Amino acid sequence: MNLNQQSSGAEWETHKALMQTTAPIVDCGVHYVDVWCQITDAEPVKVHGMGLRLSDEIGPDMYNYGQFQVFFDDGSVGWYEAGWGPMMSETAFFVKDVVSPAGSVSIVEDDKGASADVDGHTRVGGLLIHRPEGDRRIDLPGEPGHQELCEAEQAFMLRAISENIDLNRHMQDAVRSLAICLAADESIRTGHSVMLKELTP
Repeated sequence: MNLNQQSSGAEWETHKALMQTTAPIVDCGVHYVDVWCQITDAEPVKVHGMGLRLSDEIGPDMYNYGQFQVFFDDGSVGWYEAGWGPMMSETAFFVKDVVSPAGSVSIVEDDKGASADVDGHTRVGGLLIHRPEGDRRIDLPGEPGHQELCEAEQAFMLRAISENIDLNRHMQDAVRSLAICLAADESIRTGHSVMLKELTP
């Protein structure tokens, strides 16, 4: 999976402000790693990351492009890439694939727009389910935009508080995905893989 955003003008200023405190792989990565945790329902074991500072407009201790791999205790692996800035490619900026022995599922969008389009990053458009015996597409028309998704999340949070909905599993997945992304950031900064769990033979 990846989420690269080519940004200029006001959007680049926003990204530079964000990078005063966090890297793209952490800011964006937590959302996708959260999905990995839900899909695998497994414990992360090891994280290895790589990153580059591709602009003199950001601090010397920050990087605006990074990628990392996560190894889970069930044998699953995850790969994520994120970058911000005017130098980012418009070619492969939105890749969302899940691959298994039985086939794969990919988010497909006929008209994804530009990589700087925030609404484009929140739309699924459709799912392409590939199996060796053939492909099937599931279209998802009428999806909400970025702001509508934010409002839906706020409404759910309010309902969770007022109705005392148990969010323990959601919290565990959120904390785990943040821990993985912070470990990726540590790996990039130190040049070493980060062990999150020791496997017993």
